[in-house]
Amino acid sequence: MKIIMLGAPGAGKGTQAKKIAAKYDIPHISTGDIFRANIKNGTELGQKAKTFMDQGLLVPDELVVDLVVDRVNQDDCTKGYVLDGFPRTIPQAEALDKALSGLGQKMDYAINVEVPDENIIRRMSGRRACVDCGATYHLEYAPTKEEGICDVCKGKLILRDDDKPETVKKRLGVYHEQTQPLIEYYTNAGILREVDGTIDIDDVFAEIVKILGE
Repeated sequence: MKIIMLGAPGAGKGTQAKKIAAKYDIPHISTGDIFRANIKNGTELGQKAKTFMDQGLLVPDELVVDLVVDRVNQDDCTKGYVLDGFPRTIPQAEALDKALSGLGQKMDYAINVEVPDENIIRRMSGRRACVDCGATYHLEYAPTKEEGICDVCKGKLILRDDDKPETVKKRLGVYHEQTQPLIEYYTNAGILREVDGTIDIDDVFAEIVKILGE
């Protein structure tokens, strides 16, 4: 079972990817984890990626696809895997399809966690993080016992720059421009499935399980 998770930043696709991985006993694969593992292990691909990252440059699509294909060829992926955060663009999707086709493989599902922009802005701007221990909370969904104070270490809570409404709007703009076209791409490929990401996390997961089958 080979699955791609799609959705805007803050839609909850990462959370759902972890739940899928746990239920079906398949790896949850994010490009960030792949980069870190290859760099840490000093692989040839990792060293190539590091040269770009050290210069503050984006890792080229071709190299990202090589890293992903290398990862999905490992033994723990024989039953399948969940890709989270990749592909992000049509060229990446096309390159991935081509590389997998060369291995006699193809993706089975692209699951889009659909959440309107205004919900995402409200979700993310309500997040708070502890400056001392890094614990995270939400003003609406997971508040602290004492306002502005961390339950764990009594540290001060802040709104991170990444979660400020103006930053979230910019990230959503990039998503709509670069990543949303993947929805049409995977619809045309016949593997797109959509779930309502505004409902409870466990209910979203139940909908995904219906799609994938028990």
